[in-house]
Amino acid sequence: MTATGPRAALASRYLRLVAPAAAATCAAGVLGYLPTRRMAGAGALAGMVGGCAIGMVAGALGAFPIALAGAGSAAARLQAALLSMGLRFGIVVLLGLAAVWSGWFARGPLLAWMAISYTVQLIAETRFAVKDAGGR
Repeated sequence: MTATGPRAALASRYLRLVAPAAAATCAAGVLGYLPTRRMAGAGALAGMVGGCAIGMVAGALGAFPIALAGAGSAAARLQAALLSMGLRFGIVVLLGLAAVWSGWFARGPLLAWMAISYTVQLIAETRFAVKDAGGR
């Protein structure tokens, strides 16, 4: 049984937006495993995972405005994109501060991987938005 309707369309759009960004972040983590371990030691791997997780949570929550904007007007999509960027940035800052102050992670690798995952997800989501708007 296939679900149809506005909720199914919203869920499909959201997954098409979030899945490539999450996959790109996981791929970056896999590629960065050995360099992170060599440069900062085994203790840095927790910071790498924490930084990627913070980026993925922020990306997943920040994708909601874009998914909700759907095929609305250009002004609505632009406003959703700006809201998404602000929301994502705010979540990264709040979770990043909490993670740094917790003392559970090595600060350098955590901050580096937060920035890497943020950038990788932003690139993936921008590609989605451009394709969705009809550009290439």
